[in-house]
Amino acid sequence: MIPLWNLAGLIPPIRPGEEGHGTDRSPYNATFSEVIEHFGVTPDRLAILTGLLEYRQALYGIGITAGFQWLDGSFVENVETLKERSPNDIDVVTFFRLPGGQTQDGLFEQAQHLFDIQQTKQQYRVDGYPMILGEQLEDWHVDQISYWYSMWSHTRDGKWKGFVRVGLDPDGDEAASQLLQDMQEMEVVQ
Repeated sequence: MIPLWNLAGLIPPIRPGEEGHGTDRSPYNATFSEVIEHFGVTPDRLAILTGLLEYRQALYGIGITAGFQWLDGSFVENVETLKERSPNDIDVVTFFRLPGGQTQDGLFEQAQHLFDIQQTKQQYRVDGYPMILGEQLEDWHVDQISYWYSMWSHTRDGKWKGFVRVGLDPDGDEAASQLLQDMQEMEVVQ
């Protein structure tokens, strides 16, 4: 379950009431349906979630079905109140296992558009970064993961904040797709 925004309009980095050394902390595990229910509070946010769903479906379409995503950026903040604007996109790191029989070079050649930040931002409103799981851990992997965790655990002005972890789940995303569609239809009716 994703904690509610705190008074600063941020997801708390540690679940309220937990010890500072406790394990119930960011990144918070959630299903994609929970992400939709939690963050799909405006038409702009629903549009970004639609783009994220389409991005996830495109990943599934090339065989990327095992792994998870970290979700962050202004999308997980209450920017409507904090900055009097809507979020523009969602920041996503996709940690994934290569599809069977696929090489990193072959996959990136086949689906370069899904790993190009400019294209994912334009097509899906996703600022997307790939990270392959199951390969030998190199120094640069640790550096990159540390960078994301450090950057995503703070706002630009230094406030601590949390972010969300969502498993890749093609079956679960079918239910999430229906939920998203239902919420968009409710927005139209209102």
